[in-house]
Amino acid sequence: FCRWRFTFYLYIFTYGVRFLKKTPWLWNTRQCWNGYPYQPLMPDLHYYYIVELSFYWSLMFSQFIDIKRKDFGIMFTHHIVTVTLITFSYVTNLTRVGTLTLCLHDAADVVLEAAKMANYCKCQKLSDLLFLTFAIVFIVSRLGIYPLWILNTTLFELYEALGNFPALWVFNILLVILQILHCFWSYLIIKAAYKAFSKGKVAKDDRSDIESSSDEEETVPRSRTTHSTITTNGTNGTNGTNGYLTGGTCAEEH
Repeated sequence: FCRWRFTFYLYIFTYGVRFLKKTPWLWNTRQCWNGYPYQPLMPDLHYYYIVELSFYWSLMFSQFIDIKRKDFGIMFTHHIVTVTLITFSYVTNLTRVGTLTLCLHDAADVVLEAAKMANYCKCQKLSDLLFLTFAIVFIVSRLGIYPLWILNTTLFELYEALGNFPALWVFNILLVILQILHCFWSYLIIKAAYKAFSKGKVAKDDRSDIESSSDEEETVPRSRTTHSTITTNGTNGTNGTNGYLTGGTCAEEH
């Protein structure tokens, strides 16, 4: 599944970048609202949306056939918010800013899946390098670019351009919920990076492959672990959520 997700994220991120390079709203977010709501739905944009929506629907359903994790609720919440955002923005024709959001989120996922593949191939140094790269890309894109670029235009520029209307508040509430999840995952990533690179130890997966009544957390020397500290969408890791690094040994994939 790592290879499948890596292939998808690499393809869709590349597609998104190539598509957005041709649009006026990539560098000027105010262009997202020019002529709204009478903005034509370009075939390339329609394809981009349908492929992304299909993928996130598949993630939400596959969660129910995977081993149940302790972070099931958080992951499910993320999938619900993501699918709702994509669908809502499509129905209300808020697709221009939607393409920016999708492309921004796919950037970190490409590196994450590459790090996982290196981890399973037992390329420890490469895996650790990609882990660090992922942490930087995730934090910069989700805690820096996302609020300053996406939330700024939906909260302020959209209101200035079009005034108040119900869809604006629904859309922004969903985007803010997504930002809260970003903050939570960033905390887990920083915690995992600190354990992995500063202490040289990782936390044992307290969820395990099967739900257990024991929640004891123990640490094991890095040299004795079979994998590094990378987990993904529904895989193990200390409080791992929605496919982000959490600091646990790796086991069965989604």
